[in-house]
Amino acid sequence: MTLNWLSIVRLGLVQMALGAVVVLTTSTLNRLMVVELALPAILPGTLVALHYGIQITRPNWGFLSDAGGHRTRWIIGGMAALALGAYGAAHGVVLFETSFAAGLTLSILAYALIGVGVGASGTSLLALLATATAPRRRAAAATITWLMMIAGIAITAGTVGAFLDPYGPQLLLKIVGVVCTGAVVVTTLAVWGIERGVKAAPRESSDTRFIEGLREVWAEPAARNFTIFVFLSMTAYFMQELILEPYAGLVFGFTPGQSTSLSGAQNGGVFLGMLTVGIAATGLRIGSLRHWVVAGCLGSAGSLTVITLLGQMGLSGALVGAVVGLGFFNGMFAVAAIGSMMALAGEGRGAREGTRMGLWGAAQAIAAGFGGLVGAAAVDVMRVVLGQDAPAFGAVFVAEAALFVLAALMAMRVIEHRQGRNAAIVPGE
Repeated sequence: MTLNWLSIVRLGLVQMALGAVVVLTTSTLNRLMVVELALPAILPGTLVALHYGIQITRPNWGFLSDAGGHRTRWIIGGMAALALGAYGAAHGVVLFETSFAAGLTLSILAYALIGVGVGASGTSLLALLATATAPRRRAAAATITWLMMIAGIAITAGTVGAFLDPYGPQLLLKIVGVVCTGAVVVTTLAVWGIERGVKAAPRESSDTRFIEGLREVWAEPAARNFTIFVFLSMTAYFMQELILEPYAGLVFGFTPGQSTSLSGAQNGGVFLGMLTVGIAATGLRIGSLRHWVVAGCLGSAGSLTVITLLGQMGLSGALVGAVVGLGFFNGMFAVAAIGSMMALAGEGRGAREGTRMGLWGAAQAIAAGFGGLVGAAAVDVMRVVLGQDAPAFGAVFVAEAALFVLAALMAMRVIEHRQGRNAAIVPGE
């Protein structure tokens, strides 16, 4: 027995909870450190890079769930670790106001725990989807679960933004505590009993060592080339993650609540982009995965250029629309890439779905940490060199746009090679 549509939606609730917690650390807490506390952008950039860097262990989490099963316990346990880490990170922000050393120490521990939690929960969830979903439903399942994750990010960012003004440390802790507790409860209720009700693909033999399983997956040309594409495209995707809200605050004078709501608007655009591709490619059979990925990358590059120009001209009224456009094209690119990922996870040697998803998850995490850190560091350097905020941020946005163009060129080779000229997302039944 494979996952039915209700079970897929239930697992999507876990993705929604993951997105809701992570957006607090990469968006709200980041902005508070840079703008309200006047800390250099490289600090939150390094902390976020730490949590992504720890996710290099994702292949091991995937291998463990392949070998021993019991993905449910990894999903729930990982979510609990993520929630604890996020709440600790919020306390770290509060501590920065009185003691830099104490705030930094707690933040390092908290962001490390966030990395462990996301790696364990997220990888095991994707592995369960890949092994227990019928092949004809995998792409549609990927679209549904990612739409729900983006919805969780957008709803959380918008809601937190509305409640966070006027900002206060105790209010921040209260809001983060409510979100984290809710995420653990939702995850437990959503995933409980699902694994017992499905018959997944055979598990990897417990006699096989992790490094052997990873080496076999890396030896597959399709898996290796797709890993490289994921790293490049995700570097471009995440370069603006840590600097967009500080950009809105420093260049356009947005308040903490307004800039957090801006993040919600961006992820609302991501949701619309994903939904558009899901309807067009799955329902109407318009275009291929390759076409949607390329269009999304090029559209993202164009949106970043517009955001840069708005800063030069001081047109704050158009910023939200431009950010929504960036999110729309980001979502278009992401869901098509995810569809390819889900399809490829079930190909090659059997019982390696978790290891493959872990490998791509690690590539995405490393790229996210690298991209976010480079973006934050580059802004700090350019602000010193240029002496003005708008041109400094704009230079980084333009560099990110160039990376998106390179990712589009690579997608034309990698996804074309795998799926052919007329490839499209396979519709669910």
